[in-house]
Amino acid sequence: MKRTLKLIFCCISLLGLSQNDIVFEEANVLYNDGKFAEAIDKYESILERGEHSAELYYNLGNANYKLNNIAPSIYYYEKALLLNPTDEDIKNNLKGYAENMTIDAIDEVPQVGFSRIINNLVNTYSADTWSKLAIGGVLLFVILFLVYHFSYASTRKRIAFIFSTLGLLLACFSVAMAFQKQHLDEKDNPAIVFAQEARARSEANRSSEEVFRLHEGTKVQVLENYEDWYKIQITDNSTGWIPNSDVKLLKTF
Repeated sequence: MKRTLKLIFCCISLLGLSQNDIVFEEANVLYNDGKFAEAIDKYESILERGEHSAELYYNLGNANYKLNNIAPSIYYYEKALLLNPTDEDIKNNLKGYAENMTIDAIDEVPQVGFSRIINNLVNTYSADTWSKLAIGGVLLFVILFLVYHFSYASTRKRIAFIFSTLGLLLACFSVAMAFQKQHLDEKDNPAIVFAQEARARSEANRSSEEVFRLHEGTKVQVLENYEDWYKIQITDNSTGWIPNSDVKLLKTF
């Protein structure tokens, strides 16, 4: 009975994937025919079925860009980049085209000194890659330590000891980098402003002082939330509270 249920589930899943592929191709045809709004409806119907991919978000970004939908185009390009951070086409369309439609000119405060060096190093790899390097370092240490232990030649023992120590240091360093990368990823909570004009306030209520204004398409960092408000930070390190309905979180799939 369990085997039968598993078989049925697999068949249903395959049919769902096949249906999504058909709808995706239909959406691509509509896009190529210049029917961008209809293509968007098709693409979004795939999202509603729980299908997420960089290619799908990229095409949604393209279709929204063609209609001058500033916030949605940037939003979907950013989500595509989260799923495929090395794709040059996504980067070019986001940085070279979509972001040029935004009107907020916000200075970016650069990182300096030791913190910049550390963050650049940590961001070289993902947390998973750092973890794999740590495992590799441990394996290297164990293998070379055994070589050291069972070798009789002093030269071989010396070389094995040196490289086993380096393997252990690599493992410890990679573990530290993996934890730091995971910490940075957990803190990173980007969002895109969807309101035509969002008024950031000093406190989480509409009667508090306005500290700055943002417009659709601007990327912000969400620091915390309180009831129906988000505390956000922009690239010049200014912070303020805006209604959570004014933005969409990028890491929500």
